[in-house]
Amino acid sequence: MDAALESKLKNIVTNLPESPGSYQYLDETGKIIYVGKAKNLKRRVSSYFNKDQQSQKTKLLVSKIRDIHYIVVKTEEDALLLENNLIKQHKPKYNILLKDGKTYPSIAVTKEFLPRIFKTRNRNLKHALLFGPYSHAGTMYALLDLCKELYQVRPCMTPITKEGVETGKYDVCLRYHLHKCKAPCCGRQTHEEYVANIGQCIEILKGNTAELSRNLRKKMETLSEELRFEEAEEIRKKYEIIENFRSKSTVISSVEHNIDVFNIDSDEKAAYVNYLHVVKGSITQAYTLECKKKLDESNEEIIAYAIIELREKFASNSKEIVVPFKVDIPESIAIQTIPQRGDKYHLLELSALNVKQYKFDKLKQAEKLNPEQKSVRLMKEIQKDLGLSSLPYRIELFDNSNISGEDAVAACVVFEKLKPAKKEYRTYNIKTVTGPDDYASMKEVVRRRYSRIFEELSSLPDLIIADGGKGQMEVIREVTEDELKLNIPIAGLAKDKRHRTRELLFGFPQKSIGVDPSSQLFRTLTQMQDEVHRFAIKFHRNKRSKRQVASELDKIDGIGKKTKELLLKKFGSVKVIKNADETALQKILGPIKGSKIYHNLHKGDISSEKINDI
Repeated sequence: MDAALESKLKNIVTNLPESPGSYQYLDETGKIIYVGKAKNLKRRVSSYFNKDQQSQKTKLLVSKIRDIHYIVVKTEEDALLLENNLIKQHKPKYNILLKDGKTYPSIAVTKEFLPRIFKTRNRNLKHALLFGPYSHAGTMYALLDLCKELYQVRPCMTPITKEGVETGKYDVCLRYHLHKCKAPCCGRQTHEEYVANIGQCIEILKGNTAELSRNLRKKMETLSEELRFEEAEEIRKKYEIIENFRSKSTVISSVEHNIDVFNIDSDEKAAYVNYLHVVKGSITQAYTLECKKKLDESNEEIIAYAIIELREKFASNSKEIVVPFKVDIPESIAIQTIPQRGDKYHLLELSALNVKQYKFDKLKQAEKLNPEQKSVRLMKEIQKDLGLSSLPYRIELFDNSNISGEDAVAACVVFEKLKPAKKEYRTYNIKTVTGPDDYASMKEVVRRRYSRIFEELSSLPDLIIADGGKGQMEVIREVTEDELKLNIPIAGLAKDKRHRTRELLFGFPQKSIGVDPSSQLFRTLTQMQDEVHRFAIKFHRNKRSKRQVASELDKIDGIGKKTKELLLKKFGSVKVIKNADETALQKILGPIKGSKIYHNLHKGDISSEKINDI
């Protein structure tokens, strides 16, 4: 920033009023690139130019500022609302991006002689009461269906006047005969009864279904006591319809008054704010707003933006909001409650559950469109948890396998972008170790592998994972770091007594890294550990099987490699060959060779004839 510009901006900041208001930063083209609000304009704007407190993203924003405008208002509430309007009007580059351009439907109840009830997306309808908007269309249609089923609200859109009804202008339509309407237009239903029914529908749309249900039940019981059973039966049908609706709707608690509930979850790039509107214990609105971060905004800042946006969007004027922490908004907007227990706390938990599910669903959708995104996300988790300097693009895992030191082998498996790179898998026969010494075997294999890679200038891994705990990690470090002078991060996957992955270890001295056992990352690490174990076991079994074949068949004179291969191909293993009868062997090898192999394999057997002679 040159001296002239710096002097200009400093002069603007110095002369800012210490009043509530909104400030706007402009770029060299005169375009607004950031809008903010403040209780004290001078103090707030000054903070952006304090170099000791600037984050990298704030430094970038400040470097683009060429002018500062501001609007003074009387109250903090006015500043908040003004900021919200300016952000929507100018869509500044560095403000939080509220990713929502949808127009949700509402339910309109007209103010006419015979009111109508219908769906609309027009929030500016005159002469109508509006309920909603409804973020969940299913809820809206369920309410409309309930009103129609209970009270046969006229479904036609024909304007009907008092004079027209009184003069018999209108004719009965098919809907009357189908019991979809009681024909108030023709006087077959009184105007008073129809309007009373519309009043009941309005109570339903307000969320007062519990009170309506109680009134219906009371009326039904009164009619029964008066022996007016037919009328009581009609009321009973309505009562059961509304009770059925209430049982399917989300009834939360004994919270009787109207409240708004907000909760938030966020990551590096975005935040998600869930909104629940609760009326007399029932959720009437549920919506999650996605916010794209621009300047490392805190959860407190984001939820303040979202509260104003969502309350405006859903036309809420609730006097109380339930939030997970104190939010910087004026008390005149709503009273804040931060519950620690009770019904309101359960509402807050429900909101948290919804926002986490929304975030999870968004992640799943993105990963379906871009399968590599999942791998990158998990690699970033590993990088963050272990404090690695780069993404662990290439990970190598080692495991040993032997039985009391016999047929000792080791295996190395390679994962690239967390996917098995099977062409890179390697197996090793242990050459320098006698007896069951896993640490010495691991040292030998790691030394052989990375000495060769280093000499050939091939790619080293970004992370080594030992199939074991602290001991295995330490011997790998002794070879790579102390002997070969290689700086490769080393982790370990320790198992419990049941041979199940228990924890991820990292660092020297080793520390347990907290990874949620139910998380995708933990499952991925476990699958990697299972893969190296499987590969090592498979190689060990093959080696042991070959040794067993050699020890049995190689002792027979005149039996060459081709004969052994033929027998193994036909029978599968030495054990099956030994269990085969002489005729089966003769059929494959001929009478002389088949008989020779049969008798040599059964030299030590005691025949049943000899047993009978004893």
